[in-house]
Amino acid sequence: MTVAEMWRQMFDFQDYGALLGLVRNSLIVGGALGLVGGLTGVFVVLRDLPFAVHGISELSFAGASAALLFGVNVVAGSIAGSLIAALVIGVLGARARDRNSIIGVLMPFGLGLGVLFLALYKGRAANKFGLLTGQIVAVDNPQTGWMLTVSALVLIALAVIWRPLTFASADAQVARARGLPVRGLSVAFMLLLGITIALSVQVVGALLVLSLVVTPAAAAARVTASPVLLPLLSVLFAVLAVEGGILLALGSSIPISPYVTTISFLVYIVCRLIGTRRTQHRRTTHTVTAVAAGEPVRS
Repeated sequence: MTVAEMWRQMFDFQDYGALLGLVRNSLIVGGALGLVGGLTGVFVVLRDLPFAVHGISELSFAGASAALLFGVNVVAGSIAGSLIAALVIGVLGARARDRNSIIGVLMPFGLGLGVLFLALYKGRAANKFGLLTGQIVAVDNPQTGWMLTVSALVLIALAVIWRPLTFASADAQVARARGLPVRGLSVAFMLLLGITIALSVQVVGALLVLSLVVTPAAAAARVTASPVLLPLLSVLFAVLAVEGGILLALGSSIPISPYVTTISFLVYIVCRLIGTRRTQHRRTTHTVTAVAAGEPVRS
């Protein structure tokens, strides 16, 4: 295959306007997922939980695969698998070492179950592939209603626990001394994270869900530490990635996930460069100020 043929396969915008109607539901759900993923991603970064995201996504994939096999609601199956994984990690993984060990056990188990259920499923191959890499036209009206309702519930729950969860994420020991239920907050957040991952799997697939839940928040953290700007930028980057991915994938025969991950990665690279330049500028300014004041300069 030549480069030109590959380019046409990835970016073919013939009849693009007519195709936009096919992804109306996906664009609506994508905006909701960008909002939910961007906000939960802030705490994933603050609490150092990217590995947990991947572990939960594998059980979410297993739940969705089981639902597909038995002919029940795929979103419900995905959420059930995610909640089981999130609850196990939240309850048993209080310490980082324990948490990572539990996730390391859950990941291959969940992936193995998912592969088993998909191997037994005799329906369309596109449905199997979509659970791993995402689909842009697979969100029908019932699923849209389901996902928007669950997204709204997650946002309400996040709003309720936002302040104490932020405190507990910044300094768990001080939060515990102040009487905050740190363990309860941790379990509650893990459950909300599980639901968010289950929703994200429906669009970007189980293998690349990190690009929607982790990368936008990690990018935002490179350019700001503001408790206000950080979630706003995280949501902006997540919405940009998922909506941009949907619109680009519509003009090609390639699944949505490579576009979402590429946009997220490029945003992260830009933010990292900006953050690095700011750090260098601050160091240079500090050095110049110290020299002018006759203070010793530390290398």
